[in-house]
Amino acid sequence: MPQETDSTSTPSSPAVALPASGRGASRVAYLGEAMDRLIYDFMAEEKIPGMTLAIVQAPYIPRVAGYGLADAEKGWLASSKTVWPVVDISQAFGAVAVFQLVEKGKLDVNAPVGNILPELPDAWKSITVLQLLQHATGLPDYTKAEGYDPRRNISPAEQLAAVFDQPLVFEPGTQVAMNPTDGLLLSLVVDRAAGMTYEKFIRQGQIEALGLKRTLFSEDAERLPADEGDAATHVHEQFKSDVRFVDPAETAAGYRLDKGALVPVPRGEAGRLRGYADIWSTPEEISFWDICLAGSILVKEPAHRDMIYKPTLLANGRHVPAMSGWQFPHHPGLMDIKGTIPGYSAYICRFTDASELVCVTLTCNREGVDLTNLSRRIAGALDPKLGSGGLDDHCLYLYESVHDVPTTTARLRAELDRRGIPVFAIFDHGQNAKEAGLDMPPAQVVVFGSPKVGTRLMLENPGIAAELPLRIAVWQDGTGSVWVSSPRLVPLAACYGLRDAPALPGMIRLVRELVSHAANVY
Repeated sequence: MPQETDSTSTPSSPAVALPASGRGASRVAYLGEAMDRLIYDFMAEEKIPGMTLAIVQAPYIPRVAGYGLADAEKGWLASSKTVWPVVDISQAFGAVAVFQLVEKGKLDVNAPVGNILPELPDAWKSITVLQLLQHATGLPDYTKAEGYDPRRNISPAEQLAAVFDQPLVFEPGTQVAMNPTDGLLLSLVVDRAAGMTYEKFIRQGQIEALGLKRTLFSEDAERLPADEGDAATHVHEQFKSDVRFVDPAETAAGYRLDKGALVPVPRGEAGRLRGYADIWSTPEEISFWDICLAGSILVKEPAHRDMIYKPTLLANGRHVPAMSGWQFPHHPGLMDIKGTIPGYSAYICRFTDASELVCVTLTCNREGVDLTNLSRRIAGALDPKLGSGGLDDHCLYLYESVHDVPTTTARLRAELDRRGIPVFAIFDHGQNAKEAGLDMPPAQVVVFGSPKVGTRLMLENPGIAAELPLRIAVWQDGTGSVWVSSPRLVPLAACYGLRDAPALPGMIRLVRELVSHAANVY
């Protein structure tokens, strides 16, 4: 006999009302825009062929997704199984390896590297292991040495020897500057202290210990099996007779922009950058590894984890909000790593406060892409307080700085000067408020631009003069976070019918590069 139904119900009424939030929002949208749409729009704007995303809501990895093409020539879709270079995230593996050796009693982070590698030049011997982790060494960059070729298969010792006779860039312990030589030298320290190769020690202590199947070093990624099907139709054949080709780990092809067009980057151009940017993985496996960083699975002692996940205190007493590739904005518990190599970019951010415990990992196959703003919007789709400054991110490009307002503004001004871009004015709104008898957090605006570029836009539509010159604001919010913001130029230009103006892509890249330089240590 049919059951009676409520006459007021409709077929579209849900049987159970879903909560809007819990362990993150169940409706993954940021400022009313679906997360997938945010990603696709960003990829179109930045001309990114493919990307993979993973989200952690500890201890779970509730979302892993691929977008676009891992290989634009072959038409292979990016997926959760696509293997990418994780770029500077590799350095975090090296930091874990160092403290695993410390906990085995095989290494002292305060020891001079000359005690471990006596063959080093005298000027290098007093540099400590900790300073290598901090990028506080002043060592010359071996990748800039005359004759350096990333495609040459030479030993780490030979690569390092190429800069033995070059002077230090600064006195160790006085500054911080990201440097591949630090990572390479650190890998040799691990070789010697572990009694095995750096690669073997990381495989044993992290990759195999966690059961990671698609995390590997560059030389291993180059040997992954490649299906020999017809690239035009993507017809696979080898999986029928070889199990290795069933659900394989395919590596992403890399690209760069050249005059607005995507150009493939030969795999060898990226180099292996041992100890610095030498690991390939999937965002899902990086997320699994990241969850294990939160407790004692990889590094046992809290004091040792604190040395990795806290800002650097230099020997001269200066605090620098960075360590081993990680950077530390002002949002409580937030830390991130970002980087790029020829053909690829990668990013990870961790919200480690006990009330948040979210991690976003992004990889893509276009070099020179800063994924910070996109990641914060993705995090904001899960929990609004993790988003970009609580403002309308559709109108503003927002980016949290690791510095205070004066330092961020000074870095912005210095970069404009370095590029030869005129600065027309700097307004200190915080000081103006104080002089008016009002109280507000620090806020400054830098007004700059190129008359040549601006004039071209005004010739197309004189009305855009109201928006020029360009400006970037640096301000502190009520929670203490420092934000760098600028108007989003695509919707702004569209208001004046200039969405397709030839100068627009270059202006967008310039503003984003300026913002990134001002807001970061590295």
